[in-house]
Amino acid sequence: MRRRRRLQRHSKSRIKIKMGLVRGSLLKISPSLGRGLVILGMAVSMPPSLAIAALEFYSINDNVAIMYDAPSLKAGKLYVAGRNLPVEAIVKVDGWVKVRDSEGALAWVEEKALSEKRYIIVTSPVADVYQVATTNSPLMFQVQQGVILEWLEPPANGWVRVRHRDGQTGYVRTSQVWGS
Repeated sequence: MRRRRRLQRHSKSRIKIKMGLVRGSLLKISPSLGRGLVILGMAVSMPPSLAIAALEFYSINDNVAIMYDAPSLKAGKLYVAGRNLPVEAIVKVDGWVKVRDSEGALAWVEEKALSEKRYIIVTSPVADVYQVATTNSPLMFQVQQGVILEWLEPPANGWVRVRHRDGQTGYVRTSQVWGS
């Protein structure tokens, strides 16, 4: 009976928080300090190698890249991403990048599988590509949803300059694409 009480008291005196994102490090705090300190402690204990990316877009550099549910080759495999698929970097950790795709899915990918060369993907059912950045200019071509286009220039006034894989170039509305 005494032994049980002693274990209960001991288990209540400390809370262990496992931070799976940061190499399994443990943070121990007293429960009386509250949630605010837990969040602060987690932020302070993160290693300098953890960098938060701010609207950084990349593309898949390899012919295929395996997307994982955690930053490890031993983690579960979620899906395979094809070459030039645009992704947004959320977090970078020790050679791994947590990314979001155009559908909002989150996954981890090895940093070496990413390229800084920018691509965008059509999200509307059909996107019109014009010769100049206005709907009054000649229509160059149309692209279907899911088609990946090379990003040539930063967006300006709601338009982005793109190139189709067959070489045609033009301007598409940023509301019809993702990754710009």
